[in-house]
Amino acid sequence: MKLKDKVAIITGATSGIGKAIADRFASEGAHVVVNYRPKPGNSEKASQQIASYSTRALAFEADVSERASIEKMVAAAVSEFGRLDIVVNNAGIEIERPFLEVSDEEWHKVMALNFYGPFVLSQAGARQMVSQGGGGKIINISSVHEDIPFPNYTPYCASKGGIRMLMRNLAVELARYKISVNNIAPGAIATPINQQVLEDPQKTANALEEIPWGRFGRPEEVASVAAFLASDEAEYVTGSTYYIDGGLTQQVTKY
Repeated sequence: MKLKDKVAIITGATSGIGKAIADRFASEGAHVVVNYRPKPGNSEKASQQIASYSTRALAFEADVSERASIEKMVAAAVSEFGRLDIVVNNAGIEIERPFLEVSDEEWHKVMALNFYGPFVLSQAGARQMVSQGGGGKIINISSVHEDIPFPNYTPYCASKGGIRMLMRNLAVELARYKISVNNIAPGAIATPINQQVLEDPQKTANALEEIPWGRFGRPEEVASVAAFLASDEAEYVTGSTYYIDGGLTQQVTKY
C-alpha cells in the first residue's frame, strides 16, 4: 500500500473529487481526516463514510474559510493520530456571474474558501510537518482555470490562478523541509458541481466538443494522481501542476 500509516487531511471530502481521494487514500493504508462543511446531514454522511474504511479515520466539521476552524482540525488530527503527513486542499465553490455584476460578498465568499482556506491549511499543516520532522505533502485541487479563462466565473478563476502561484512559491520555500507542494488541475469531471451540465444533453454535447478525449473525467482518475503525489514514489516531485482534463487545455481553436 502506497500510503500505509500516513495521516492525511482532505477538505470537502464527503462528495465528488474529495470523497474519491479520501476513499483512495484509505484503501492505500492512510489514516484520513474527512473534513465536511457545516450543513444539515453532512455529519451523518461523513460518519457513514469513515465507517467503511479499514484504516482509522476521523470525520471533522470545519469551515475551511476560517483560520480557527482549520487550526482546530489540524490539532484534532495530531491528537488522534500523533502526526500529519499529507494535506489535500480540495474544498471549493464557484459562482456564475458576469464580471460587471459580481458583488463584493460573492468575491469574498469564493476567495475565502478557494484561496484563503488553502493558504491557512497549508501553513498550519506545514508548521506541524516541520515540527515533527520527516517532510510531508501538500496537494491542491486546483482547476484547468488556473490557466485558461472561464467567462462569467472571474472570482473562481482568480482564486485558482492564485493557487497556482501559491503552490509554486511554497514548493521553493518548503523544499528545505522536504515538504513537496503540487497542484492537480481537473478539467470537466463528473461531480455534483457539474450536475447541471451532465443533466442537459446540449450542455453536455457542447462540453464534449472541447475535450479531445471525448468524455468527462471520473473523480477516481483525479484520486489516482493524488495518491501518486502523496506517496514516496513522488518524493522528487514538487512545484508542478498536473492536468487531469482529457486534453482540454491543449484544445486547438476552431476557426
